[in-house]
Amino acid sequence: MKKVTKAVIAAAGFGTRFLPQTKAMPKEMLPLIDKPIIQYVVEELVKVGIEDIVIVTGYSKRSIEDHFDRPSQDLINNLKQGGESKKHLLEEVEEISELANFIYIRQKGVYGSGTPLLNAEHIIGDEPFIYTWSDDFIVSEPLRFQQMIDAYNEFNCPILSMVKAKNDEDYDRYGFAGGKEIRPGIIDVDRIVEKPGKAQSPSDLATNSGFLLTPDIFKYLHKAEQELEPGKELFTNLALDLMVADGKQIIGKEIENGTYYDAGNKLEYLKTVVDFALKRDDIKDEFRQYLIDLLQ
Repeated sequence: MKKVTKAVIAAAGFGTRFLPQTKAMPKEMLPLIDKPIIQYVVEELVKVGIEDIVIVTGYSKRSIEDHFDRPSQDLINNLKQGGESKKHLLEEVEEISELANFIYIRQKGVYGSGTPLLNAEHIIGDEPFIYTWSDDFIVSEPLRFQQMIDAYNEFNCPILSMVKAKNDEDYDRYGFAGGKEIRPGIIDVDRIVEKPGKAQSPSDLATNSGFLLTPDIFKYLHKAEQELEPGKELFTNLALDLMVADGKQIIGKEIENGTYYDAGNKLEYLKTVVDFALKRDDIKDEFRQYLIDLLQ
């Protein structure tokens, strides 16, 4: 088994739910207090041993590249002039570019979550890798990616990150997997359906927030693309379902002790900001009091 050291982050969406804010600024760069959403995803990947991160971007996404680049000399000079009070900020912005080896690809192809993977195929090669999003994540202990890697080390096959649906609308927003329970929180997947609706869903476990994939996924992505009807999206779950039909084992791992955050829509983004603010030692007390006063 090869160690998991690569990851692909899909970041090519237009972020239309946040227009006009996202007309010139990627939704992935929306701040959670003082960090863009995508940085939280990158930092978690690095913590579990990921060294090479492929970010698949699109139009108007240059600020993502700039963020993970070294700071400009003007910014460095400005922070140095601030003396000791800004030394920690200088160290923090300089560390961002050293988090990982970053590779950027402009997305080309049909719409859908499978296309960023096909764009990154030549970089991934024959290695297992994590595929995740730039605007949703799971905060958990242990880290969700570590839980997925541990499951991969045990079963040596693709791993789906899963969370339980919270409401009926979730069944129309996410993919869902079903299968035989091996033990609590672990299923041997026999069916994957994209946005099935509650009545047709194989379970209440949504395939949210990422996959740990083996390189044979590319064979099935190409097959799914060839079979795709005109105008349809190339979902990753289409390829995974083909793998299951071909007898390949796929494990669904319900993330333990986790809270799922979908910062890709306005209301959930605001909830995420509030939750993160209430966890920050430097602002949580005053912010909590502000909310209490506001609601009285």
